[in-house]
Amino acid sequence: MTMEWFATLLGFAILTCGTPGPNNLMLTASGANFGARRTLPHLLGVSFGQPVLQLVLALGLYPLFEQWPLLRLALQVFGSAYLLWLALRIALAGSPADPAQRSRPLNFVEGIGFQFINPKAWMMGISAISLFTFSGQAYWTSQMAVMSIFLMVAAPVCYCWVLFGQQLGQWIRSERGWRRLNGTLGALTALCVVMLWI
Repeated sequence: MTMEWFATLLGFAILTCGTPGPNNLMLTASGANFGARRTLPHLLGVSFGQPVLQLVLALGLYPLFEQWPLLRLALQVFGSAYLLWLALRIALAGSPADPAQRSRPLNFVEGIGFQFINPKAWMMGISAISLFTFSGQAYWTSQMAVMSIFLMVAAPVCYCWVLFGQQLGQWIRSERGWRRLNGTLGALTALCVVMLWI
């Protein structure tokens, strides 16, 4: 493992964690609706969830996807359906001040669990194994490096999305504005599903 390998892995982690996707759009929506402090458990769940998913793949789930492509397809279909449901919930959410709104931010465990049905998280994990894993005795060393880099990168990079959402929430003053914001974030989350299939 050379410095070039680490630099490439770091760039890969920053790019995949920082680009728009289900996690970042949900964190933006949570930051807007609940604020940065209440969104922290969700953020930490996302940050720890990717390395946990990476570990599960490294322990042997990755070869199953190569042997049984239908398993991967089933996960993609289920994950996409769940994301569309979440997108609808985000889109229909009203103002945080609305007493009828009983939603809450995801907690730490839910943030971790979401990674296991997030198609983008699976693509990130599978790509990391394909691109950055060594065979033989270096297998677990390279896997631990991948997990560590993702753990270090995810929280600060994704926190920018939380702060962006919080700022949006501070700018909005009307019920109509909240409907537009949540509708837009819900539509973008649904669009992520379409993009992942393309």
